[in-house]
Amino acid sequence: MASFKSVRDLLLIGFDEGLLDEEEFLLLYQQYTSLNAEYPYTSYPAFDLELKDEVECKTEFRVEKNDIPGLADTLRIPEIVKCYQGTICGREEALCILLKRFAYFCRYSDLIPTFGRPVPELAMINNKMISLIFDIHGHRLTEWNHQILHPEALETYATAVSNKGAALTNCFGFVDGTVRQICRPGKNQRVVYNGHKRVHALKFQSVALPNGIIANLYGPVGKFLVNQGIKFIFFQQVLCQCLY
Repeated sequence: MASFKSVRDLLLIGFDEGLLDEEEFLLLYQQYTSLNAEYPYTSYPAFDLELKDEVECKTEFRVEKNDIPGLADTLRIPEIVKCYQGTICGREEALCILLKRFAYFCRYSDLIPTFGRPVPELAMINNKMISLIFDIHGHRLTEWNHQILHPEALETYATAVSNKGAALTNCFGFVDGTVRQICRPGKNQRVVYNGHKRVHALKFQSVALPNGIIANLYGPVGKFLVNQGIKFIFFQQVLCQCLY
């Protein structure tokens, strides 16, 4: 499929050769003008992990260079990541796009010098990776994770909390929440408007273990789910005070 830029170049050639009159040219040229800002992504080389310095990888991706292939294996990322419109990307590059995006708050345009791809491709690859990882590993946060919440582990967590001087001897986790601001939606704005923060936002609740791992995640929650959210928070508070 030809890009908008290729079509515009053909339109210019057609207009120059007299195949299109001025009105047809202006109409078609405007029709094939992208609404997104155009960045010179073609002036940057394609991403190659082998050419990256170890310090550069740790700084940009928060992961050691030698650990990136192993992380891709652990997350079970396929060799080729394919987006819905046909864009393809290697597993290591796709993982690095995700890591770079989440290592520090940045715009997709800030990723262009590193990966040499246009903003729409970077956005689609990043979203594809989020969906892929959540589909495979989402149950570790949204359901009871027996690998880290088995009875022996719960006893270890409770002991660690108690040894720090906690009043309870059977508390293995801590409930906390955060409000994440979002763009104002075009419809149903009241559903996600947070009167306390005075912004449009979604709420998330989580149970954190003494070792720093999130044991359970609940959200996003809008105002229309506030009652369910309160009930779930109460359940988590009871859960944190009981050992099974």
